[in-house]
Amino acid sequence: MRELLSELKSDEDDAGSPYREAGECWFLNIYGKPLDAIKSRSTQQQSYQNNAAMELINSVTSADEEGRSRQRILVYAARRYATALERNPEDYDALYNWALVLQESADNVSPDSTSPSKDALLEEACNKYDEATRLYPTLHDAFYNWAIAISDRAKMHGRTKEAEELWEQATKNYEKAVQLNWNSSQALNNWGLALQELSETVPAREKQKIVRTAIGKFRAAIQLQFDFHRAIYNLGTVLYGLAEDTLRTGGSTNPKEVSPNELYSQSAIYIAAAHALKPNYSVYSSALRLVCSMVIRVEQKQVSRSLSGRTADVANIDKRAIRVDIPDIVSVSACADLTLPPGLGLCIDITHGPIFLVADSWESLDGWLDAIRLVYTIYARGKTDVLVGIITC
Repeated sequence: MRELLSELKSDEDDAGSPYREAGECWFLNIYGKPLDAIKSRSTQQQSYQNNAAMELINSVTSADEEGRSRQRILVYAARRYATALERNPEDYDALYNWALVLQESADNVSPDSTSPSKDALLEEACNKYDEATRLYPTLHDAFYNWAIAISDRAKMHGRTKEAEELWEQATKNYEKAVQLNWNSSQALNNWGLALQELSETVPAREKQKIVRTAIGKFRAAIQLQFDFHRAIYNLGTVLYGLAEDTLRTGGSTNPKEVSPNELYSQSAIYIAAAHALKPNYSVYSSALRLVCSMVIRVEQKQVSRSLSGRTADVANIDKRAIRVDIPDIVSVSACADLTLPPGLGLCIDITHGPIFLVADSWESLDGWLDAIRLVYTIYARGKTDVLVGIITC
C-alpha cells in the first residue's frame, strides 16, 4: 500500500557511488535549484539535525544481504539530501525525500535489532514531513506518506492512549492529503483504515460514529475506482464488524437504521465482489467462506417506467423480481423524482429505458448503488464466472 521506494536502480556518479531512483514514489530532482534568498535556520543548526538523522540511518542493520544492499543505497541518498539542505535549509524537496529514506530505513530494521528503533526512524521521518509541509503546504504526497509513517508508529503502541493520539494525527493527515488531491482512492482507503483502527481505541459510545465515517471513506474510494478490490474488501470487513457490534449491544432502537442482518448481507456483497476481482487472494477466500451463507434480504419498493416516460405504479411489484441484463446497463444513479413513491430513488438506465427503485434508507440506497456498479465492473473485467460460482454455492 505504501507508495515508497518500491524499485531501486543503481547508477554510478562521478565518484563511483550508486544512485537510486524510486518506482512508485520517485525521488524528486533536487539539484540545480536556485537557493532561496532567506534561510530560516542557521547552517550550524541544520548540520546538527543532519548529523542526528544520519546517525540513525547509518546504524540500521538488516537481517539479510538484500536488505543490507538496499540500506547502503538509502544511506547514500540520505547524504545527498543532507548536502542539499546544508546548501539550502528551505529545500522542501530534499526534506520530503529524506523523510522517505528514513521511512524506508525503518522497514529495513532487523526484528532483533535494538539500535536504532523503528519508532525512532519513523519519528524522525515525521519531523522531516512536518518541515517539508510547513515550507510547501500543498505537497499532498508528503501528507499522505506522513500519515503512513504515523500509522506505522501507532501500530507499535497497541491499544494505548498514545496510539489513539497517533491514529487521530494519521486521520488528520489523510484528510489533508485528500483535500489537496481529492481523486486519490488510495488515500481515501487508508483514511478509512486509520479511522477503523481509531475506533478500536476510543470508548464504546464514540466507536459507532467513527466506524460510520470509515464506511463513508471506503465508499468514496470505491466510487473513484470501481475495481479497487482492497477498498471493497475493507468496506466488507468494517460492515461485518458493525453488524457484530450492533448485535452485541442488543441492536439499534432507531427503526431508520440498518439492521444487523442487512449489514451482514451488505458485508457479503463487498467481500464476494473483492474475491471475484482477485480470486487468488487467500485472505479474500477465507473471508468469503465466513459470509457466503448470508442471504441478501433487502426489501425495496419498486416501480417501473414505460419507454414513453410515464411512471407505472405496479401493485404488489415488491413480490416480483426485476430482471436486468448486465450488458444492457448504461448507468446507475440516485435520483429525485416527485412521481416516485416516498423514499430514496434509484435509477438503472438500460438500453431499453430506465428502471426505478425506491430504497427505505440512505444506507440501503448506497448498498444497492455499489452492488450494481460492482457487478457491472466484475462483468467488464471478465470475472462473471467467479461471481456466479459464489452466488450458486
